[in-house]
Amino acid sequence: MVPEAEFTSYYGQPVIKEPVWKVLHVPSYLFLGGLAGASSSLAASAQMAGYGQVAKAAKVSALGAISLSVVALIHDLGRPERFLNMLRVFKPTSPMNIGAWLLTVYGPVAGAAAVSEVTRILPKAGQTATFGAGLLGPAVVVYTGTLIADTAVPAWHAAYREMPYLFAGSAASAAGGLGLVTTRAADAEPARDLAVLGAAAVLIAKRQLLNRLGDLAEPYETGTPGALFRASEILTAGALVGVVLGRGSRAVSALSGASLVAASLLTRFGIFQAGLASARDPKYTIVPQRRRIAGE
Repeated sequence: MVPEAEFTSYYGQPVIKEPVWKVLHVPSYLFLGGLAGASSSLAASAQMAGYGQVAKAAKVSALGAISLSVVALIHDLGRPERFLNMLRVFKPTSPMNIGAWLLTVYGPVAGAAAVSEVTRILPKAGQTATFGAGLLGPAVVVYTGTLIADTAVPAWHAAYREMPYLFAGSAASAAGGLGLVTTRAADAEPARDLAVLGAAAVLIAKRQLLNRLGDLAEPYETGTPGALFRASEILTAGALVGVVLGRGSRAVSALSGASLVAASLLTRFGIFQAGLASARDPKYTIVPQRRRIAGE
């Protein structure tokens, strides 16, 4: 009997080039952009429901998050004009190009909503900007998940079905969590609802992703990405219990909210690191291809 051959690539070299995105800047950009978009949607819904404190905190949070997100993106690009060059065309089939246009439109609208809220200047225009940012928020949240899934990186591309849901749930839990941190427990009902919904969604999406990917889930479950994913799940589950049971406690609500924000950040870094790990190891590129050819 001849032993089954083990998989090897040409001289053990990676088949695809590992992304050159910076490890600190890009995951931060993914996290902050999602936090901003979800915060804008929270602000719009809270304002319609009459929760003024939540709406104000969410508007300011959205402006701060999207500003830092753009800074992280431009820092990764190296020169600001590279971002402007992406606006020379409009290409609906390119998630990166659509993302650049989304940020260009969303940023000023979110900024106008926050500035009007804080200064009380042009309140009607500020209200219009609030609802405009709220409508654009979901697109800002999920386009980054679509963007990385549209690459050739095995762990990202294979998760194209779950990635937008995972990004949406993670962003919603972070925005709701930040709302709990910045608002009194008695006035934070919209933030609490969003935190619970987002935390539940991210836990379900993670399980679905890991179960469906099979062998390709390995980068998400081992090494640094696995540790980040497990830590984020523990924080999310614990915070979910705290949000539900600690409704009347300012301290419990704030601690649970901070845990959700941290969990969302860890999720983004875990996803990013898993993608890099899958790009380095050629088996994650070749083995799935061979199985598809074999009809498995």
